[in-house]
Amino acid sequence: MSYASHIIHHSKKLRNAPNLLRQEQALLVRFFSHDAQPSIDIWKAHRHSYLPSERARVCRSFSSTTKSLSGTFTRDVSTTMKLGNSLSGSVSNKQLSCMQVQLRRGFSSDAALPPHQELGMPSLSPTMSEGNIARWLKKEGDKVSPGEVLCEVETDKATVEMESMEDGYLAKIVRGDGTQGIKVGEVIAITVEDEEDIAKFKDYTPSTSGAGAAAAKESPEPTPPKKEVVVEPVTSPEPKVSKPSAAAPSGDRIFASPLARNLAEEHKVPLSSIKGTGPDGSIVKADVEEYLASRGKEAPKAKGGAPAASALDYTDIPHSQIRKITASRLLLSKQTIPHYYLTVDTCVDRLMDLRGQLNALQEASGGKRLSVNDLVIKAAALALQKVPQCNSSWTDDHIRQFHNVNINVAVQTENGLFVPVVRDANKKGLSSIAEEVRQLAQKARENSLKPEDYEGGTFTVTNLGGPFGIKQFCAIINPPQSGILAVGSAEKRVVSSSGPEQYKFASFMSVTLSCDHRVIDGAIGAEWLKAFKGYIENPESMLL
Repeated sequence: MSYASHIIHHSKKLRNAPNLLRQEQALLVRFFSHDAQPSIDIWKAHRHSYLPSERARVCRSFSSTTKSLSGTFTRDVSTTMKLGNSLSGSVSNKQLSCMQVQLRRGFSSDAALPPHQELGMPSLSPTMSEGNIARWLKKEGDKVSPGEVLCEVETDKATVEMESMEDGYLAKIVRGDGTQGIKVGEVIAITVEDEEDIAKFKDYTPSTSGAGAAAAKESPEPTPPKKEVVVEPVTSPEPKVSKPSAAAPSGDRIFASPLARNLAEEHKVPLSSIKGTGPDGSIVKADVEEYLASRGKEAPKAKGGAPAASALDYTDIPHSQIRKITASRLLLSKQTIPHYYLTVDTCVDRLMDLRGQLNALQEASGGKRLSVNDLVIKAAALALQKVPQCNSSWTDDHIRQFHNVNINVAVQTENGLFVPVVRDANKKGLSSIAEEVRQLAQKARENSLKPEDYEGGTFTVTNLGGPFGIKQFCAIINPPQSGILAVGSAEKRVVSSSGPEQYKFASFMSVTLSCDHRVIDGAIGAEWLKAFKGYIENPESMLL
């Protein structure tokens, strides 16, 4: 077909193009594409716009037409300009770019609803898989602007404020105050651009629960009630036989479920004396229990006269987010990290003397008192600077050695264990470390830590000696770190003396270093402990 006849053949479709543009903006961008293939953003918008069949057919026709004429348009620039002018009208390139932004944001997933945005549960920390809504600071119908706080989200580490990213109105709160266990990506709210669209979402329910719910559907976790339902009614898969009577001859086989047989054997009850009510007259667990109750049998006692587990009185305490994540990370640590432990006793007499002198200066200047743990953090940081192999983490391809010495400090709270981080502890003075640890501990107890307060640590210090008097213990490594120092309490011991007296008293503190053997060899761990002990027993060297 010649060039002119080809143009005439499609002239009717080309004349209707302006009307089509007014009906569906997305087709404009699609038609102007030389290869008849829309961009990713426009294709997504076009796919979710739910065009009627007639529009879709016209769209396909225009695409094929454009594809067949693409070569001809390239050869004849003037004809291309004419066609472009007849199609575009008053639409400029600037308007086209605006349309792309609107289409990307505006098309809803439901054709019956106006354009809206679904806000999903954000991932506010690297280890977060689900979160809780503490409270909403905005109400349905409120106007929101970029930077305004929408709600407070309880993550696996702390309570974090979720901010609005753009202007609009909060049309619907899908997950209200106190909702727990919301998967990351699951829809929690709906926003719209126009205030008059708010009422249309009064009864809105998201068709999907987001990425988190989809993952949950793929791997559902069985609940305890379901397990009971499966276990209790189980009966023996025996062939069907005539129902045995209560006084069946001793030679006949008695059919009973495994649970019923075990329970009867436990109480030394002959099955022949129990009447079965199960399928085909088989004996089930309920029959044995009823028989025992009729005979006035007492519940079995555990060793030592303690009541059986079924008679225990207990209270189920729901898991907090921090406790669930801590449990999973510690389990991962013990299962995948080859731990070994090194313990050393350090004399802290000179450390305590220096602490007393520094606290006197602090009180005179109005500063806060220093704790032994502040001095331990400083000594650990300087030892990591001196033996940098311990300031590292394991990856599949290499050992990553950090140049920053960031010490995580374990803080116990009612909600669980938090480990806020003191950054560049090797470069900070003792008073700065003490003040920072005090502030972080207070924020941890108030559950107001932010991600920057606990992320990025390279080594951890945990102290159960000062607060609880624990002499010595072994801590679990906080992945992806390769070491953690467990600090015990100081105690007075009798030691030999080189003076006129044969012995004297001295205070010793036990510390245990838990090491990842993939990163820290035994000799390296011992070298680090030697450096740490040197700073503790000669604390003036930490001030140099």
